[in-house]
Amino acid sequence: MIDNRSQKVVFDSPEMIAALCHRRFGIGADGLILLEESGSFDFKMKYYNSDGNEGSMCGNGGRCIVAFAHFLGVISGKTTFEAVDGLHEAELSGTEENIPVVSLKMNDVSEVIHENGASILNTGSPHYVIFCEDAESVEVVTEGKKIRYSPKYMTDGINVNFVSVKDDFFSIRTYERGVEDETFSCGTGTVAAALALESQGKTNGKELVKFETKGGFLEVSFKKTGNLYSDIHLIGPAEQVYDGSFELQ
Repeated sequence: MIDNRSQKVVFDSPEMIAALCHRRFGIGADGLILLEESGSFDFKMKYYNSDGNEGSMCGNGGRCIVAFAHFLGVISGKTTFEAVDGLHEAELSGTEENIPVVSLKMNDVSEVIHENGASILNTGSPHYVIFCEDAESVEVVTEGKKIRYSPKYMTDGINVNFVSVKDDFFSIRTYERGVEDETFSCGTGTVAAALALESQGKTNGKELVKFETKGGFLEVSFKKTGNLYSDIHLIGPAEQVYDGSFELQ
């Protein structure tokens, strides 16, 4: 995550971004985010997948950039910012063990397609949600690739989520396009899973759904009117792990 309000950071090619995200020879990341100036709002979020190409909306990235903007003094508490899929509102609602908790408002969703036992929907990024017996035992990369590279989704790609019941919450694991691997926590995927599960009658009418990802716990709240899901919020902690500098080659 880079503060690029000065516009001094310029990437000449996708390969340069991919090199930065490389987990052995670079910094190591599932994606790269630039915080930039916005003409009308608090800031602009620009997101790149780890393959170096500009990506669609990243939900957890959106939460993290809100915490980053707060750390930089760009915002205080509440914010409205620009992302690739439009405007987002967010709020730092307190702390969890001294870690900021960010509630990010996502765009409305009006279409959930059910196909071959799965649900397909777009929550800023396209997602394929499969409800299974035990998400923790799924070979996520192998099974995710079969769907992501199937003839229907090969060109544009799709993220594949495997979801199962675990105690009073759900367990979710995600194969992410652009990363082409399992990602430890996918925000737009978690939102997609919550709406897909509600559409399948698996949330018992609850409009707050809790998830465990490999990266931690997330919550999704929403309202449903007819077929429209609105007032969708992705909620969870956003912790700064470290800071540093890196020389572009």
